[in-house]
Amino acid sequence: MRPLLLASASPIRLQLLRNAGLEVTAQPARIDEDAIRQGLQADAASPRDIADALAEMKARKLAEKNIDALVLGCDQILAFKGRVFGKPETPDEARSQLSEFRGQTHQLISALVLYDGGKPIWRHMSEAKLTMRPLSDSYLDDYISRNWQSLRESVGGYKLEEEGIRLFFTIEGDYFSILGLPILPLLGYLGTRGFIPT
Repeated sequence: MRPLLLASASPIRLQLLRNAGLEVTAQPARIDEDAIRQGLQADAASPRDIADALAEMKARKLAEKNIDALVLGCDQILAFKGRVFGKPETPDEARSQLSEFRGQTHQLISALVLYDGGKPIWRHMSEAKLTMRPLSDSYLDDYISRNWQSLRESVGGYKLEEEGIRLFFTIEGDYFSILGLPILPLLGYLGTRGFIPT
């Protein structure tokens, strides 16, 4: 089995890969995501292109220093009414985002790019649609107050694997993609290539 180098600081991505029995090490790629995202948006890049570009930049950054490694870059973008949202930086920003989303449907776009030998060998995109309940102001305030330390690490300001599931009315799409790692296509590719036993 080839060990995998995950270009991400996401605990949930690391946990999903390890739970699947993969030998994986996480090492965050040091790129200026905000500046790159803003530059791509200024060039009218689509949310899918932004997610793909960020995932590739993360993988490339680590692959340049770990030429013999199998490196996985990941990114997730929240798209809503033509705008792109990231992780909220303050509780007020989280409240503003969640207030916009309530009663509406937004998209989560997840991108994976796999490098081997310093070159990209595989990429995957997935999209999920999430419709939020028409939440009250008081519930939103309480939710953010109770969960701020956790939700600040998540695009959109919620985690479905935690209390964030209560914010939603319907969800269409792969659960693992919503968590930021569409793992089934990844496992399929790794198995087909012989990187993991099948």
